[in-house]
Amino acid sequence: MAKLNPYLSFKSEAKEALDFYRSVLGGELTVSTFGDTPMEGMPTPDEDKDLVMHGQLDAPGNLTIMASDTPSFMEYVAPTSGVTVSLTGGPDDHDYIKNAYEKLSDGATPGQPLELAPWGDYYGALTDRFGISWMFDIGTEQSAG
Repeated sequence: MAKLNPYLSFKSEAKEALDFYRSVLGGELTVSTFGDTPMEGMPTPDEDKDLVMHGQLDAPGNLTIMASDTPSFMEYVAPTSGVTVSLTGGPDDHDYIKNAYEKLSDGATPGQPLELAPWGDYYGALTDRFGISWMFDIGTEQSAG
C-alpha cells in the first residue's frame, strides 16, 4: 500500500531535528551522512561529511518523517508557509497528540493553542524551533458522530 510522508529539508540541522522529533514521537531513527554514503564520481567536501544525506524516523502508529541536510554544492531552500506537517487522530490518540504538541512547543513560535474547536475536534498549530509548521487535530466521539 502506498504511503505519503513528509520529507523535510534543512541547511544543517536535520540530525538535531530528527533527534528532537524522536524524543517527541518515539520510534526508531536511522541516519546516513554524506560521509557514510559518498556519491560515485563526486568527492564529498569535508564540510559536508557530517551532514545528513537521508534520515528517517519511524514512529509508532505507522508515522514516518524523513529529512536531509543541504550539502555545499546545492542551494538551500527554506520551508515555506504552504507546507505543514499534520498530526491527527481520534479519541484514542488524544494523549499521544497532546503530548507531541506540548513537547514540540518547546522553543516554538505559537500558533493556535490545542483546544476544543468549533467543529468539535481538538485543534492546535505551531511552528517548531526548526521552522517546521505543524497542525494537530484530535477527533472526538462527538465530532465522529
